[in-house]
Order: sequence, then structure tokens, then C-alpha cells
Amino acid sequence: RDWRKNSLLVTDVVPSRVSPALADPSSFAMAAAVDASEKQRFLLYGKNGWIGGILQEMIKASGDELILGEARLENREHVIREIEETKPTRVLNAAGVTGRPNVDWCETNRQTVIRTNVIGCLNLADVCWQKGIHCTLYATGCIFEYDDAHPMFSGKAFTEEDNGNFDGSYYSKTKGWVEQLLKEYLDHLTVLRVRMPISDDLSARNFVTKISKYAKVVNIPNSMTILHDLLPVSLALSKRKLSGIYNFCNPGAISHNEVLDLYKEIIDPDFTYQNFTVEEQDKILKARRSNNELDCTKLVKAVPDMVIPEIHDGMRACLIRTKKNLDAAGWKPTPRTT
Repeated sequence: RDWRKNSLLVTDVVPSRVSPALADPSSFAMAAAVDASEKQRFLLYGKNGWIGGILQEMIKASGDELILGEARLENREHVIREIEETKPTRVLNAAGVTGRPNVDWCETNRQTVIRTNVIGCLNLADVCWQKGIHCTLYATGCIFEYDDAHPMFSGKAFTEEDNGNFDGSYYSKTKGWVEQLLKEYLDHLTVLRVRMPISDDLSARNFVTKISKYAKVVNIPNSMTILHDLLPVSLALSKRKLSGIYNFCNPGAISHNEVLDLYKEIIDPDFTYQNFTVEEQDKILKARRSNNELDCTKLVKAVPDMVIPEIHDGMRACLIRTKKNLDAAGWKPTPRTT
């Protein structure tokens, strides 16, 4: 049986799971402008995921070649065979398990989490290292929490040199383990610490969508990743082989209340929300949640020719784009029930 019979060489296919707003090539003008003279052959894992779907459209818009990986990353022999047959110049790993509807799922599905987020991730990094192919991993920055050395509102954010200090969820615990092991591969590997990703629509995976549907929210400043601003940067890092760990966020930190106030101002004037404490939140969750600010200085310096907006500016611009996209789709807000 040919295990790769369904592998796809993408030229002009727009996945149905990508919203019309995200499928608009003009949204990815920055990506198309990055190193356009040197075309790459990307092998992408995580093709059915949210970020993986957006990356497909960006790569297609840039004119680079795209191959959608079919191998399960925990199956090392299949990964090796696929890489040898497709001969990519770059590999992107957007595969991973975060849990549905949230990371609480990982608390009772630990073997599945290990298989994908630990074994699979290490397999791909090791195979790429052995073959001298640059690999980019869309990882997480949810391995930190504010502490005495990095207090909230202090401006003392975590850097790439800091080791994770948060293990309040099994998801974050495994991600912290893996990052330590991946440090042995950083000559051919870029690790991107994504945090609370946000898109220009109301995707169910969008952090703004999530908190807009909660009955109550905590009000804590956090680093966040606006995909419109950051995903083009990830392709630039990959093309330029800028290896290492990067805090992959918009500079600064923004609170839940600040985000929802902007949502109310721009998206839904009738929207309301309520706060509760972290202690009250912990009582209704299986796992604690990470809250932190990451220092993005290294990332900004790595791509001086690209603009990464400060998070408050970026969030406002993101929600303005979202409103435009929603209006074009005829979307109307649904009143909240109390």
C-alpha cells in the first residue's frame, strides 16, 4: 500500500476550511515580498490545522512550492521516506495537539499528547538535523508564568534565554520538556513561541473569539500573536535560516479587558463581559492557565525590514480588518444570554 498516495503538491488549491478573509492573497503581501528571488520547496506538516491552513495560502501567494506532509510524525520511518521522496528545501511543523475545546482535554489524554507533541516533534527535528534541512516549529510560549523575577506590570519580560517555569497544565508541561531537548538541534531548527494566536476573523481557534464567548474572564496582561503580523515573519526566518528560539509575539502585553473593550468598540457595540479572579477561574478548570509577557526584542532585530506592530496597535488594526471581513460576509452579532 502506498502510504503517500494522498500527498498533495499544491499549486492552486484553496482549502475550504480557510475563511475567505484569510484566503485573500492580498492579505499576505508581506509574505510575497520576503526573499521573493529565492524560491523554496516547503514541506508542511499540520495541513489540517488552523495555522497550517493559513500557511498554505501564504506560501501559495509567495510563489514558493508547497508539499503537504502526509506522514504521522510519530512514525519515524514514514517521515524519513517522505522527506527523501519530496526533497524539500525547508520544513514547517505546524502539527500538534492542543485539545478540544481547550487544553483541559490534554489532562485525560496524556499518551496522545506525548505521541504528537513530544515524540512526533522530536522525530521531525532529528530527521531534519540528520539531513541538514532547516525546520521551523510553531511551538508555544505558554511555558511561563509571572514570578518574582518577572512580576506583572514590571516590564521585565521573559527572554529566549529563560527556561519555562510553568507546568500547571499537562500541555504546557510537555511543551517545556520538548523545548529543552530541541536546544540540541538549533543549528537547523527555529522554535517559535506562539501565544494566544489571533486571526482576522472569528475562527473558533482565535483567542478573541474564545474569550468573547466566556461567561467571565480574568483581566491579566499577556503577550499575544497576531497571525497577520507574525506568520509572514515566520516564513522570512525559515527562508533566511535564522535558527534558534524566538518569542513569537507582537511586542508588549495586553489584558483581556483591553482586548474585549476593543472588540466592543469595533465589532459589537452591545457586547458586555464580566471579570472574575484567577482563583475563581482555577476552580472551574482542570488545568491552570499560563499568563506572561515575553520579550520580543530578538525577533524584531532579526527582521529589521519587516514591521511587527506593538500589541495594542496590532490588536486595533486586527479588529478593524476583522470588522471589514465580517461586514463583507454579512455577519451580525448574536446577543449574549445572561
